[in-house]
Amino acid sequence: MKFNLRTTYVVLTVFLFSFLLKAQDFQVKGKVIDAEKAPLESATIYIEKAQDSTLVDYTISDVDGKFSVEGSTDANFINIFISFTGFNTYEKQFSLEENSNIDLGEVTMKFSTNSLDEVLVKGDRAPVTIKKDTLEFNAASFKTQPDANVEEVLKQLPGVNVDNDGTITVNGKEVSRILVNGKEFFGDDPKIATKNLPKEIIDKIQVVDTKTKSEEFTGEEGDSENKTINLTVKEDKNKGYFSRLTAGGGTDERYELSGIANYFKDELRLSVLGSSNNINSSGFTFDEVFDAMGRSAYSINGSGGGGGITKSDNAGFNFANEWNEKADLNSNYFFNRADNRTATTTTRENILPDRTYFNNSESTSERQNDNHRARVNFEFKPDTLTRISFRPNINVNKGFSTNNSFTESFEEDGTPINNVITEQNGEVFSTNYSNRFDVTRKFGSKGAFIRLGFNNTNNTSEDDQVYYSSREIYDEAGNLENTEIQDQYIDEDSQEDEYEIEIDSRLPLTEKLSLDIEYSYRKNNRTNTRLVYDREEGEEDYNSLNDNLSNDFESETFDHQPELGLVYNSDKLRASFSGGIQNIRLKNVDLFTNNSFDNTYNNLFVNSYLRYELTKTKSIYFNYRSSRNTPSLNQLQPVTNTTNPLNIVTGNPNLDPTLEHSFYANFNNYDFKSRSGFYAYLGGSLYNDRVVSFTTTDEDLVRTTTYTNVDGAYSAFAGFSLNKKIELENGNALNPRVGFRANFNRNVGFSNTQKYNSETLSLSPQLALRYEIEELLTVDPRYQLTYNNASYSLDSSRDQNYINHNLGMEVTSYWPKNFIFGNDISYQHVGNMSPGFKNDFVLWNMSLGYKLLGDDGIFKVKIFDVLDENISTSRYTGEDFIQDTQQLVLEQYVMFSFTYKFSKFGGKDPNDRRRGRF
Repeated sequence: MKFNLRTTYVVLTVFLFSFLLKAQDFQVKGKVIDAEKAPLESATIYIEKAQDSTLVDYTISDVDGKFSVEGSTDANFINIFISFTGFNTYEKQFSLEENSNIDLGEVTMKFSTNSLDEVLVKGDRAPVTIKKDTLEFNAASFKTQPDANVEEVLKQLPGVNVDNDGTITVNGKEVSRILVNGKEFFGDDPKIATKNLPKEIIDKIQVVDTKTKSEEFTGEEGDSENKTINLTVKEDKNKGYFSRLTAGGGTDERYELSGIANYFKDELRLSVLGSSNNINSSGFTFDEVFDAMGRSAYSINGSGGGGGITKSDNAGFNFANEWNEKADLNSNYFFNRADNRTATTTTRENILPDRTYFNNSESTSERQNDNHRARVNFEFKPDTLTRISFRPNINVNKGFSTNNSFTESFEEDGTPINNVITEQNGEVFSTNYSNRFDVTRKFGSKGAFIRLGFNNTNNTSEDDQVYYSSREIYDEAGNLENTEIQDQYIDEDSQEDEYEIEIDSRLPLTEKLSLDIEYSYRKNNRTNTRLVYDREEGEEDYNSLNDNLSNDFESETFDHQPELGLVYNSDKLRASFSGGIQNIRLKNVDLFTNNSFDNTYNNLFVNSYLRYELTKTKSIYFNYRSSRNTPSLNQLQPVTNTTNPLNIVTGNPNLDPTLEHSFYANFNNYDFKSRSGFYAYLGGSLYNDRVVSFTTTDEDLVRTTTYTNVDGAYSAFAGFSLNKKIELENGNALNPRVGFRANFNRNVGFSNTQKYNSETLSLSPQLALRYEIEELLTVDPRYQLTYNNASYSLDSSRDQNYINHNLGMEVTSYWPKNFIFGNDISYQHVGNMSPGFKNDFVLWNMSLGYKLLGDDGIFKVKIFDVLDENISTSRYTGEDFIQDTQQLVLEQYVMFSFTYKFSKFGGKDPNDRRRGRF
């Protein structure tokens, strides 16, 4: 059969026109009330296609119970559902051919007479549910690519934002913890869960205020400014296993190996993971497109590729189980070996009242560190009113390092002042053990409880170093005047033991007002022995003890802290005001010099906060805190430390504690109807008697430092973020985000005995966009500009004004079928860099993958730094100096890798069900 071009055009036009005719606009509105005609705020209204239950759209009722849903669909019949916790789900079917403007009027919800489980099942498909303290999302309602991880579905949730580094915020508030079925998943790193768990096993995503286990048990208020996400696993996926293995090799001897295996059986969960690579990856997180390479890999340490090159080997396991709802165990173990190599070039301008001088330095280092850390969290509830918790934690480190550096100092006209060559080799071994044991007993029916806790920390450290330095000193004419040699063996051992007893109780005064009573006593013992041995000329061993550089400290701290507080808690308002006194005694003695001090401080402190809920999705928050911060032992001890001959430090036992006043306020709002969120914040701190360095610098640039108190330092910050999700035709979506941050700091200090102040200001507007063509393409452009201003009272000619630019673009294509093509492009420009430093670069990472073996396997070719431009440069502006730094970075490589996933749940492969619904 033959078709001419005109016939083909007519057929396509008719087909497209008929498809467009099928999609029709609709509006559904109404008001949700209960049997007493009271409006129900935050009821969930969602619309599905009648033929296949595909989600079309949804919204949330406002404070008056009113709602309006506007959208379009190709379905002739739709089902309208209204759900609210504790009520039967309302359900009704409509024909859009008969009426596309549907006014439900007042919808009276009926209290459920069935069990709670039946109520939950009826409303199970609601995409969003707002309960008293929980925002809950139905994971299956939000569309993602097949085999997506949890992070990808989080990006689809209204009000949730996931940064390039994996940091999650919900309506502007950061998520600090991820739980799986209410239990920790591999410790306290949220990214291990979000980047490794597949979406297909997740039922609900619940967002709550962060609470400790003890606060959950007693019903105390959590931290509303910090969020926890709890992932509930589907019942049919709670018995089975899923795993992922990746192996890759590339140019320049680069490689990556990683694997994770998870086994679920009801309350029991066992997870094992391991990895090895030499591409600066921690190995515990996994990107669906770039694997261990990650996205924006140049920003591992905040600026282009910083931190050198690291080879890491990792292994760990996590075990969790619950017995009879009385005993609960969660434990994990991690091992990490990191081999790190760095090379750093630094240029620094030092500003003194009467002169300016410069430093140029180059340094290299090689470090290897083995780290073991284990944690156990065991809870036992002998009855419904009693909870016993035992939480030991141990961290063991063993490592060695080699450091070499060359530093030269010179005048503005280039005349040399001095130069120093240093070589340092060291070994360190440390153990850190801690345990928290507490018993909580609830009584009464209004939230009363009493809690008794015992905490201990026991730390030891052994540090052995061989230190060599050669310092050349020049006269005013630039002629070599003297050479000083320092060749030493340093043996430093320290031990710290701390024990704390705490008791706190809550006594209800009225239905909404409670009295909190707390008391804690802490005892700390610390010893530090530092023995410095010189090697005499002609000797091979270090036998001469240097008394001037050695010390042997013993210190004791006694800390009493009683506190009283009032807590008010209602449906709309949550407020707290508490205050107390800290009585702290510090005793310290140096056994080498017999210098000692014995100081006692009495510090008043106040804590208060207020959170008012304007609606279920709109709130304001304010807190104020005042605190006294006691100076450290190093700042207080009247002993001269000449370990660094260029910086001689002596403590001041007459220092006063620093008084800090701080406040923070924010406004938070998310409108589910318009899919838009707004978050604004403001905060600051004021310091009295702040402890600062009092430094003098002689003509040979030898600094003598002690400490003193100053007034007049303060800081402030403010910002806002605005995001909106726009649903386009055919399932496409646009998600623009706008943000702004401002920071201001005023510092007061001394330079060569002259008092000065410095002020720094940074302004940073940000713009980001996410555009999705369903199942085909995602585009994520972003831009951030940072304006920096720094001024100095010592010398206004050294004031700084410069602008940094950061521009990025992520593009991921899922076409043609079975192909995944990802590009992550970042441009960075650092303003006002010193000559010799490159101040801008483009980093372009590319990945091309092909799915095979029924989507269980994927072969990838990845290129790190396509343009071979990766650098690490940064500028830091201090109180009396300006410093530019450039570091060794990971350079271009090509990687070939293969990933295989295998899983089985209840006899089924979860990959058989591949698609979400919205």
